[in-house]
Amino acid sequence: MLLKGLLSAAALIIGVTTSAGIILNGPDTPDGNGGALSLAPLSLGNPTAGATLTTLRTDLPNPSSGAADPGAITVPLIIGRGDTLAGLMTKAGVHNAEAQAAIFALRKLFDPRRITKNHNISLTFQPPAAGTPAARNPALGRFTGLLVEPDYNTAFKVGKDANNRFTASKIEKTLNRVLTRTEGTIESSLYLSGRRAGIPDRVLVELIRAYSWDVDFQRDIRTGDGFQVMYEKLYDEHGNQVHSGDIRFAALTLSGKRHAIYRHTTKDGTDDYFDEKGRSARKALMRTPIDGARLSSGFGKRRHPILGYNKMHRGVDFAAARGTPIYAAGNGFVVKSGRNGAYGNYVKIRHNNRYHTAYAHMRRIHKSASQGKRVKQGQIIGYVGTTGRSTGPHLHYEILVGGRRTNPMRVKMPSGRKLKGTQLETFLAARTITDERFAALPPERKVADARN
Repeated sequence: MLLKGLLSAAALIIGVTTSAGIILNGPDTPDGNGGALSLAPLSLGNPTAGATLTTLRTDLPNPSSGAADPGAITVPLIIGRGDTLAGLMTKAGVHNAEAQAAIFALRKLFDPRRITKNHNISLTFQPPAAGTPAARNPALGRFTGLLVEPDYNTAFKVGKDANNRFTASKIEKTLNRVLTRTEGTIESSLYLSGRRAGIPDRVLVELIRAYSWDVDFQRDIRTGDGFQVMYEKLYDEHGNQVHSGDIRFAALTLSGKRHAIYRHTTKDGTDDYFDEKGRSARKALMRTPIDGARLSSGFGKRRHPILGYNKMHRGVDFAAARGTPIYAAGNGFVVKSGRNGAYGNYVKIRHNNRYHTAYAHMRRIHKSASQGKRVKQGQIIGYVGTTGRSTGPHLHYEILVGGRRTNPMRVKMPSGRKLKGTQLETFLAARTITDERFAALPPERKVADARN
């Protein structure tokens, strides 16, 4: 109740401190939805991996969002495999002709074929006045429209105009952004400890992704290390949390050394994370060009599992399920693509005159990674397999510096963008404001819904 009161009283105030956080207003950023994380620790090298988690949404549309007129009956639809919107509407009591007319109107703004089971859809019926004939379903009354909510901040409403024709409109929901501070101590992995602290899955993915350029989550994380995160929670006009937004600040304390990052939008519109000195957290190369994998073999001399004698292993192996996507570690040109002896299906990328990366034992090479083609960081170049001299599905990954194969977990990565001049001054001023906001927030004690 306290949170709802604060939100309604301070919806237009920027930077108001409450027990729940700091209210921020501004344009919303839509995110995708889909799968969920189940394993930890994680190695998330793909910069696009952060936004693939299910969002928490209300089950029924809010009347204030234009869902229904006073006195109308709202009927939510549950979408199953093979269902169509027209079929569900007729089953719910809508005449086929009216269902088709409403869908035709919706199609002008939103393709009904894009509807999935994760979307909220509801129909509205107006009870008939006394003496007027009932609709197909007498218990509901006359069909008046439908509402489709494909994500947490957008809805498409279909209703009748003055000429009794169906028309569609797009509704941008009014959302309040509230900053929340969470912190804790790492006991086993960052992911599991973050979950216990109440950090939502999609925020944890973003946190791991932001640090994955420099932190080896298999070796650099130790029991007793700490984490601090300040991220956004998004609330609707009724005070219901509908989504978790961006991380604005985070800090990992690893072996006593603090590593802080700040989310900042530069003059050219780039939105990314920077360290305290204005250096981009994103590096030119990724240490782990695969998601959710386990480091199964490190760099150095080992007993070869097939040859049976000690041999130098000049790369690292990431064990993963067959078919797991493999990403280009950085921008560059494919200089070799195809079968390569004991490496099996193999891709080698030249990033500049000094750095190359190589990927081996692929099940299949993506067509975009053919020899001579340009690739971008995070682009899929192939899929995990066990071709060549291999005992099981995994990615063999190499980084070559000046033509010499180097330990990917220890090599100093080529730096990314560095802010300078007035852009650095702007960042430093924004960093000070962020530090003050973080210091003013009490750590959240209540465990959050990890789906959010």
